[in-house]
Amino acid sequence: MLNAELIIFYLFLIDSVIANVLAWFYPNWFKKRYPKFYKYFPMTKGWCALYLILVLWIGFALYRLGILNY
Repeated sequence: MLNAELIIFYLFLIDSVIANVLAWFYPNWFKKRYPKFYKYFPMTKGWCALYLILVLWIGFALYRLGILNY
């Protein structure tokens, strides 16, 4: 059964994986594509890795609560 927590978690998981792929393998793409946004929110490897770790940590907590049993 789908619930709001499950959908939101998977959206954040997909977003964090895409952010890590862009930060690690295509670091200049984001800077060239969005130069004004990059000035205030740079996509660095450290922040993207931390974002992925935090999303996985929340996913582990949701799994222990029995929400992510799929």
